[in-house]
Amino acid sequence: MNILFMGPPGAGKGTQAERIVDEFKVPHISTGDAFRLAMKQGTALGQKAKEYVDQGLLVPDDVTNGIVRERLQQPDCDQGFLLDGFPRTLSQAEALDEMLAAMNRSIDHVVNLKVDRSLLLARLTGRRICKACGSTYHVLFNAPAKDGVCDKCGGELYQRSDDTEEKVGTRLDEYISKTAPLLAYYSDKGLLREVDGEKEIDTVTSDIISYMRGLS
Repeated sequence: MNILFMGPPGAGKGTQAERIVDEFKVPHISTGDAFRLAMKQGTALGQKAKEYVDQGLLVPDDVTNGIVRERLQQPDCDQGFLLDGFPRTLSQAEALDEMLAAMNRSIDHVVNLKVDRSLLLARLTGRRICKACGSTYHVLFNAPAKDGVCDKCGGELYQRSDDTEEKVGTRLDEYISKTAPLLAYYSDKGLLREVDGEKEIDTVTSDIISYMRGLS
């Protein structure tokens, strides 16, 4: 089973991906993981990606597409995979279709986790991290016993600079502008399923599994 997960930052893709790959026994592949593996293995494409990463630059599509292609050709993907974070653009989606067609494969399911923007902002801006031990909290969903103080070590909690409302808003706007064409692309192919990501975690998982098993 070849699965593609979509959804904005904070929608819970990572949490649900862990559960779905366990259910269907396929590897969870994120672009970041694929990059790190290629760089660790020292492949030609991995070395190219490292040059961009080391300079703080975006890895171009041709390198990204090539690394994803190499990852999907690994033996652990023979029975399927779950892609998370790729494709991000329409051109990448078209490239993915081409590489899969060359392997006589195709995407079976595209799941888009829908979450209201206000909740996404709350999820992403409420994160707090301990300066001393790195423990993570959330002001709404996992608050420390004492405001601003780590339960584990008593260290000071802080908000990451990229978790501010302004920067989170920018990330969400960028995601929406880039992925809107992707949603239409997969919808036209009859592959897209919208899933309510605001429900309880177990319910979201159940909804996704039911869909993939043709039960809903």
